[in-house]
Amino acid sequence: MLFRTKFYQSALSLALLTSTGLLQAMPDQASNKSTPHPVLKAYADIASDSYGKAEADVKKLQQSLSDFAKSPSAANFEAAKQAWLTSRESYGQTEIFRLANGPIDAEDGWVAEAYGAPEGQINAWPLDENMIDYTIDAEGHRTSGNIIDTAGLFNPGGEEAQAVDAKTITTEVLAALNENGGDANVASGYHAIEFLLWGQDQDYADFRADTITHGALVAGQRPLEDFTTAPYAKRRLDYLTASADKLVDDLSTVNQAWSTKASSDCDKDARGCYRAALLGQLTGKDENKNIASDTALKQIIAGMGVFIKSELANERIAVAVLTPSEEDEHSCFSDNTHRDISTNYLGFVNVLKAQYNDKNYGPSLYANASADTQKEIDRLITAIDSKVANMNSLAQTQWHFDYQILQGNNAKEIRAMKNDMRKLGNTMVMVAKNMGLSLTTDDVTDAEETQL
Repeated sequence: MLFRTKFYQSALSLALLTSTGLLQAMPDQASNKSTPHPVLKAYADIASDSYGKAEADVKKLQQSLSDFAKSPSAANFEAAKQAWLTSRESYGQTEIFRLANGPIDAEDGWVAEAYGAPEGQINAWPLDENMIDYTIDAEGHRTSGNIIDTAGLFNPGGEEAQAVDAKTITTEVLAALNENGGDANVASGYHAIEFLLWGQDQDYADFRADTITHGALVAGQRPLEDFTTAPYAKRRLDYLTASADKLVDDLSTVNQAWSTKASSDCDKDARGCYRAALLGQLTGKDENKNIASDTALKQIIAGMGVFIKSELANERIAVAVLTPSEEDEHSCFSDNTHRDISTNYLGFVNVLKAQYNDKNYGPSLYANASADTQKEIDRLITAIDSKVANMNSLAQTQWHFDYQILQGNNAKEIRAMKNDMRKLGNTMVMVAKNMGLSLTTDDVTDAEETQL
């Protein structure tokens, strides 16, 4: 599997921080108690509701995987897959809260210390599936030497990799193995569960030949026997339940950061502290953790631009379609990539327009933009909406995303969709300017994005 750097908060370069003034106003460097911009309240409320729904859905996935582990029947196997697909619908809309120095992925300061940047444990991608369980290699042989078939010390390999005792598969073991030795050494999160449920969906020589899964509308087809009579069946079930438990714990941590009930002492209990800091509500010894309104807005607007332009349009779409490579789809095992793209894009629009699940949350970034900026945003959103709808329709009726990216299928339109998303990311510079903030196109572009 191709190896690629994922975008965490550290991907916002030193140049971005300097140009936006964030270095001079990090939340743990000075007291920043002030009246927050009204947009921040809407942003916080959407984050709270979005993560609340994501946590609720992943708890249903946890229950479904527990039921499957207790009774690995065909019906329970299918129910577990459906629960995974459902959980992705709500989680996908939370991805827009990344790259803003928030609890999901902040890597420095009090926010990182309080919440631990769990994004890498939740949604790390792409992953080397050979680390988790067997695959069929280019010669048609089953691989070995993975977590599932190594009931003892397991070394994932890679730079400075550390061996972990995997005799018993637990949440602690999976956390220790995740990204141990390299970004592609993914052991936990949504995509680890996805691979265990679906297995491979690829052909090494030419995926148009499709000698493994046989069809443009067929995802991975892991046999039920892998969980019943095959060797290591119990370890696979243990892996699924441990992964689900870890996922629930990590999402709960992020969700609690956005709670409307802030702790009275953030050093002892960080529940609700990030939301309160964003809204300038922390008092006493925690007051210096408050985030100045302009600083918060710059982080949010820049992060939105980087996410839709460099992460979604470039890493999750362009790399796959321009290669073309089905292994560079976001959800390549389940063939759910079209929904990842759809929900990630929807999350961007949610925050831009201060809406979620048909509910309006108050003043929005869009409403604070000029008429000319709104006109350009409207033009791009109309174009993207049409292409996203067509991608979803084709994924249900003709080709999954891995076939759409082939020349002569839907590749041309997907490339156009990607280009429009990158332009939409650039409009965040205009939004910032309209709000009296200074950003450049460099600030909404990750300097380390894959060059194609």
